[in-house]
Amino acid sequence: MTEVPENNSPTVHQLKQAAAIAAVAQLEDGMVVGLGSGSTATLAIAAMGKRVAEESLRIVGIPTSEKSASLARRVGISLTTLEEHPQIDLTIDGADEVELRTLNLIKGGGGDLLREKIVASSSARLVIIVDEAKLVDRLGRGFAVPVEVEPFGWQSTATRLHKLGGKPALRLRPDGQTFVTDGGHYILDMAFGAIPSAADLDAKLNNVVGVMEHGIFVGLTSQVIVGGARGVRMLFRESVRQ
Repeated sequence: MTEVPENNSPTVHQLKQAAAIAAVAQLEDGMVVGLGSGSTATLAIAAMGKRVAEESLRIVGIPTSEKSASLARRVGISLTTLEEHPQIDLTIDGADEVELRTLNLIKGGGGDLLREKIVASSSARLVIIVDEAKLVDRLGRGFAVPVEVEPFGWQSTATRLHKLGGKPALRLRPDGQTFVTDGGHYILDMAFGAIPSAADLDAKLNNVVGVMEHGIFVGLTSQVIVGGARGVRMLFRESVRQ
């Protein structure tokens, strides 16, 4: 267990940063690295940039959002594409919820879930970094499931999703306008409550016409690095433990 910096009451930012540093320490020269999105992934990208600058670490990154791409360029990380590198060595990303028993995830609070899932599915290892408050016994208790949908006929898609037992809410920007993803889609935040089986819900959402992707990530996580008040700890999916 790696200790977080001494502080009687570490902030959430400090916990996330400790987890991000532990994840970035796993990078090796020559790796193709998936760059996640969101506040926690931003800390990881900054830590990667520091290693690139101070240690001459040679990596190339595949970003999951325009914001991640912009930050990576600013900190000196060379970028590439899935067309050039269809197999990613390791992706570092955050999550909105992590189910302890399975390491299944809810992601997409930042709106980048489609690209995040494409990159995660192309990765030999997906390392998730979170603070300990993101760990749950069952997904959905405290966070809605983001569902990325085609704008054309989105109301009909919402009706079909509602029949699965969730309550859809169209995501809006702070100015009240409809939130649009980098891919040009809308997001419906689906409040399901505690989800009995993430795998079952994953299959049902995949069969709804109009759904482009959703924020349930099943069986993709290799490792979760958790920043907590007592230090950083590692959780592994048994099938990928090394």
